Amino acid sequence: MRPTVSVFNHKNSAEVLREVRTPQVFSTAIRHDIVQFVHDNLSKNTRQARGVDPRAGMKHSAESWGTGRAAARIPRIGGSGTSRSGQGAFGNMCRKGRMSFPLHTWRRWHRKVNLRQRRHALASALAASSVWGLVNARGHRINNVPQLPLVLDNEVNQVSKTKEAVALLKAFGLYEDVERVMKSKSLRPGRGKMRNRRFRMRRGPLVVVDDQAQALERALRNIPGVDVLNVNRLNIRNLAPGGQLGRLLVFTEGALAELKQQFGSLRGSGTVRKNYLLRREVLSNPDIGQIINSDEVQKALRDKKKNKVLHSRQKKNPFRNKNMMDFLNPFNKELRAMRQKGASKTRRIRKERKAQTNKSKAVLDSILDKVDSDQDRLISEFNAAMDEIRV
Repeated sequence: MRPTVSVFNHKNSAEVLREVRTPQVFSTAIRHDIVQFVHDNLSKNTRQARGVDPRAGMKHSAESWGTGRAAARIPRIGGSGTSRSGQGAFGNMCRKGRMSFPLHTWRRWHRKVNLRQRRHALASALAASSVWGLVNARGHRINNVPQLPLVLDNEVNQVSKTKEAVALLKAFGLYEDVERVMKSKSLRPGRGKMRNRRFRMRRGPLVVVDDQAQALERALRNIPGVDVLNVNRLNIRNLAPGGQLGRLLVFTEGALAELKQQFGSLRGSGTVRKNYLLRREVLSNPDIGQIINSDEVQKALRDKKKNKVLHSRQKKNPFRNKNMMDFLNPFNKELRAMRQKGASKTRRIRKERKAQTNKSKAVLDSILDKVDSDQDRLISEFNAAMDEIRV
């Protein structure tokens, strides 16, 4: 936002009469989502309630054939001899049937929008009108406009002729946008052309004036696309037609001064809209990536942690995992040591018993070997004696 804006002499586009401080409403946050929501809901408040005839689609002489004839139970037209006979009726799926959910005049046609949301939308629309890129993207021809927002002195309220208003627009480079509007005039498609809205046209500049501009309103009302709006009756449907930000605005000096009374500043509310403060975003720079990756922030950060397990810890079976059992039962470690000590003692005893058994087996084997050798010797001596006896 520019800290000051120039007030131009309406008779000489090259003469700047003075510099005035820019109202802080032009520095508020631009919220397209709020503007779109408020515009769409407020547009519904201009609809006229409409409905269909309560008996529409139900004026037939029809009756269901019932079951047993391999046909649906939908009521069917009576009579015979014509193609209409036997056709379905009444149902919303039938030709010449009723609507499934007919329109009623007591439908909820209107919408309520919160007061603070409406004020935020107005402030955002005004702030967007001072951004060259948004105004240009909306289609306005602003290459020859000296500044945005364009501010004219209060003497412009005395302009009462249309030819003077056209000369004024040409002097400040606004008539190029009016010519764009004239070229866009086209026949409306559909039945709207029979309902007092035969043609369609784009929107041109919007002149915001105060209560002293009756003559200027009469001078501008016959120029295609140019609208006049009182600063005390700001409307989001004029500031952002179609919910799109960036309309080309022209202010009178009195209307610009009135904006300060309407919206106040970022630190205090205005005298007209009491208890309302302009939106101030938490971050002045919305580029979060640039902030995080800046050298100042990276130097203040702690070192990145290593081996950090991001997934949930795996559940262990304490009967198979000693560490988990020790965590659940601290005495388990001592118990396991006692069991190991008892097991080692049992192994030592078994080893000693086995060694003793092996020693006893060796002694017994030696005795048996000696007995066997003595037995063989005795048998041989007995056989020799018997041989001598036989001889």
